[in-house]
Amino acid sequence: MSDVITTAVTALQAKLADGFAAGSAKFVIPGEGAIVADSTGVRAGDEETDVTLTAEAEVFRAILEGEMNPTMAFMSGKLTVDGNMGLAMQLGAALS
Repeated sequence: MSDVITTAVTALQAKLADGFAAGSAKFVIPGEGAIVADSTGVRAGDEETDVTLTAEAEVFRAILEGEMNPTMAFMSGKLTVDGNMGLAMQLGAALS
């Protein structure tokens, strides 16, 4: 597992301390790996999920640190969403 994924898992675990009960989401960081968040918590993984969010490492870092709004990242094309858009919006609210 890359340092980027390890750092992102730690940051997501802090933001989603009780897991993500609304469904399952995968965060894909090209060239680094993937992270899954669901009702059991946050972990490195690449299994099938309800929604997949893809962005470069710097975009995820900015979102997790509160420097970038997830909705604005999506609207500007820096974050792509594949799957359940409603779930992605709930996740974005949880990360803000």
